[in-house]
Amino acid sequence: MTFETTLLPALLGLLTGLSLIIAIGAQNAYVLRLGIEGRARLILPVVLVCAVSDAVLITAGVLGIGAVIQAAPAALVVIRVVGSGFLIVYGLIAAWRAVHPKALKAADVNSNVTLKVALTTMVALTWLNPHVYLDTVIFLGSVANQQGADQRWWWAGGAIAGSFIWFFGLGFGARLLRPFFARPSSWRLLDGFIAAVMLTLGMRMAVGF
Repeated sequence: MTFETTLLPALLGLLTGLSLIIAIGAQNAYVLRLGIEGRARLILPVVLVCAVSDAVLITAGVLGIGAVIQAAPAALVVIRVVGSGFLIVYGLIAAWRAVHPKALKAADVNSNVTLKVALTTMVALTWLNPHVYLDTVIFLGSVANQQGADQRWWWAGGAIAGSFIWFFGLGFGARLLRPFFARPSSWRLLDGFIAAVMLTLGMRMAVGF
């Protein structure tokens, strides 16, 4: 095996995966908020849900599951309807928080949100988004399979590594922003941004875009 057949495909997969994941979306917004709040006991399981989900979806795409998804459009319609409703509700909750902001206090850290709620929310944000299947299973899976039988798994491994790097970096690095969020006005900006992201994604999903 040479660089051209192993590390180069893996590097290309890493960069392609990051280019899709880094775009601000529902997953990133939720992980960012948990990280800023300093909920250390929640960050690891939540980012693992994100990264492992991506790994499963990318692997499914390489194995050809994308063709099955394309042949069952009704399933994506159901996911789209349920997912859009979830995003809109979450966006409205974030909007309410933006109108009633609170400063981050030491007593608030690692409180309120339970592990069950955090994991359920992240699973819903990940698996009820039809774009996850289109981008990860179909797009990344098809690109991986274009690399050839020997290189496709190296490419997929790079894309999976990109997911782990991004979500772990976002989840554990967000705490560096905590001093800024000691002010209620900062939370108003963040929750206003999250509300805009969630509501926009939810409405676009609802109308089929």
